[in-house]
Amino acid sequence: MKLKQNLYKILTFAAIPALLTASSCNKYVELDAPLNQINASSAYVTDASATSSVVALYNYGIFGSLGGMLQGMTFYGGLSSDELHYTLTTSTDLPEMENDNISKNNATVSTFWSYCFAELLEANAAITGLTNSTTLTPSVKSQLLGEAKFFRAFTNFYLVNYFGGVPLTGSDPLTSAFLPRSTPAQVYSQIISDLKDAQALLPTSYVGTLRSRVNQYAATALLARVYLYQKDYANAEAMATAVINSGTYTLGAPNSVFINTSNETILQFATYYGVSSFASTYRTSTSASNIAPPTITLTNTIANSFEAGDSRKTNWVDSTTSGSKFYRINKYKIFTSSTPGGGNEFNVVLRLAEQYLIRAEARAQQNNPSGAAADINTIRTRAGLGATTATTQTALLAAVAQERKVELFGEFSHRWFDLLRTGQANTVMSALKPNTWNATRSVLFPIPDAQIRQNPSLTQNPGYN
Repeated sequence: MKLKQNLYKILTFAAIPALLTASSCNKYVELDAPLNQINASSAYVTDASATSSVVALYNYGIFGSLGGMLQGMTFYGGLSSDELHYTLTTSTDLPEMENDNISKNNATVSTFWSYCFAELLEANAAITGLTNSTTLTPSVKSQLLGEAKFFRAFTNFYLVNYFGGVPLTGSDPLTSAFLPRSTPAQVYSQIISDLKDAQALLPTSYVGTLRSRVNQYAATALLARVYLYQKDYANAEAMATAVINSGTYTLGAPNSVFINTSNETILQFATYYGVSSFASTYRTSTSASNIAPPTITLTNTIANSFEAGDSRKTNWVDSTTSGSKFYRINKYKIFTSSTPGGGNEFNVVLRLAEQYLIRAEARAQQNNPSGAAADINTIRTRAGLGATTATTQTALLAAVAQERKVELFGEFSHRWFDLLRTGQANTVMSALKPNTWNATRSVLFPIPDAQIRQNPSLTQNPGYN
């Protein structure tokens, strides 16, 4: 395994520092020994060792990849869009994202790339080891293989949306280190294949009680999103419907959505102290209103997008004044805990509200206005708002976009990806950031220059040469 890690450095190259100091103290649940503490030849022989290997994907994986991945998946797209604002001066990398003017040598982007490929290395090793194993209990093997395929799809989804085409790596780090970029279509094909496999392999039930391990519905929910992004609206509707009609999930009151027992949660990643990794970046140590803002705040653009009476703003946004007014994301309420399991908030990855919005958009695109309106109204009713007045396809799609903006803010770069996939990024961002926005360069992050120097097969994204 030491040899594997040494070879893998060719692929990751850059050292991996903490992404945001304010969030680096959160630990993940230490369930079992991770893969890099198990002999590779015996990792997939017994149920216990195989489970420990796959659980590492949820935990800290190789080089602590998961925590850094989750922050990057959420903060970087939020900063690149009109959603989040970085308030400090200690980083030069994050302002580059906020200005949509990222350099090829941006260390934070390089770190994020490294975290993602570390997670992929571990997922690929698990898929190979599990597939070849003949000694595991069939139900255990099926569960673990489904989880590993979900993680590979999940990681590749964010890579392809941030960077465009990326190498489709395998379990051999030396071979993977010198692969060229696959096309976005090829990456999406792999994502869809992995999620379909995960659906077939995983049960509908959860391992444990807090929905912190992948089940069939988590794979289905992510597949619904992927189909929507690919404009396969019939399949997007079908997958979202399967989750909605499962009877497993319900929408709750806004003030209970992000606690770890919420019935809206489809998948959440557990943390050791029961405190979300996002909380200390979005929050401050006190709820007082006249204090310095947290590391990352909600922009006025988003904060002012809510309709009067929207309970999401009441429950999920507050403000502080430090020279000027800053809006804080208040979805996660617990700033810190010194007791293992003392908090009741994990990192929510997938939830039911998104599935209604996926289905609403898919239905509108398929000229089903009544179905689209019904789904929009389900979300609006939970927020304490009246029914949508939209009736035409154009109006309904605009209504969905509005609900996505005020429902999913601060979560996993939904806003940034929505602007990109709907072709609105150039219009919105050029008006907001006219001095730094570049229609060719800004829509994709640069492939880290260090990676290109190490792997001549890699090519740079347009506008960065």
